[in-house]
Amino acid sequence: MQALADVILPVFLVIGFGYIARARNLISDAQVDGVVLFTQNFAIPCLLFVAIARLDLGQEFDWRLLMAFYTGAIISFTLGFAGARLLFRRDWEDCTAIGFVALFSNSVLLGLPLTERAYGPDALAANYAIIALHSPICYAIGITTMELIRNRGGRLRDSLGKALVAMFRNALVIGIGLGFAFNLSGLQLPGVMDQALDMMVRAALPAALFSLGGVLWRYRPEGDLRTITYVVALSLFIHPAITYGLARAFDLSTEALRSATLTAAMAPGVNAYVFANMYGRAKRVAASSVLIGTAGVILTGWVWLQILP
Repeated sequence: MQALADVILPVFLVIGFGYIARARNLISDAQVDGVVLFTQNFAIPCLLFVAIARLDLGQEFDWRLLMAFYTGAIISFTLGFAGARLLFRRDWEDCTAIGFVALFSNSVLLGLPLTERAYGPDALAANYAIIALHSPICYAIGITTMELIRNRGGRLRDSLGKALVAMFRNALVIGIGLGFAFNLSGLQLPGVMDQALDMMVRAALPAALFSLGGVLWRYRPEGDLRTITYVVALSLFIHPAITYGLARAFDLSTEALRSATLTAAMAPGVNAYVFANMYGRAKRVAASSVLIGTAGVILTGWVWLQILP
């Protein structure tokens, strides 16, 4: 429990700094939006580029590992989408954004440090395999669904075309694609460029968390508590339960079982709000789910650590 608190509470406190700064009018809504724009369009794409460009793509890309994790993620997306419509009567675009919140677990900011603290740095190979495909798969699902809904009534070819255009205009997907291209090319970044990117990378997550705190002040969970509770339950219980069951059924190694289940058990990631903000849909649900889910991991993460071998 202490190790979990040591990892999660600093993240929670950075979000809290942003929340208090906005609550005390030390920063305005326009300034918060500027930080969100910086992280969404520049800093986080740089982080993803660097992470993929430096990744050893030959590391343990076991189809059983990916199937266990992403089956749980897709089922959570489907339940989030359907629940938002059937239980909470949200419109279709809100349903997509809410489903994306249940889909996108915090694989980097929480998943990596928690796995490392629990099982050591040598236990992270399966985490990196999941992370390499996480944003491309999740954004492909989210953007395609949103564009199909926005273009409903039109031709399927047009909807798919709009989804592809939207995906490849997305700065995060561009960063990932360039990272893969650079990785496969075997080229090395010039030293000056490498240092500049590292500076951007170091700014990405703290700035994203701080701006999320400011956004939370604007989109406080007024009237959305049932929806937020539902989505957080999908993220912290349903996704990891499905992943754990499939990993057992596929007879994954103990190391892969731990990495897949812990990553699935993480709260919705900051990109859940990035996606909601990108389309201007269900932003209060997304922002509050990230905050409440992150706090909840202090308890639920400890529970999953007791269950895992």
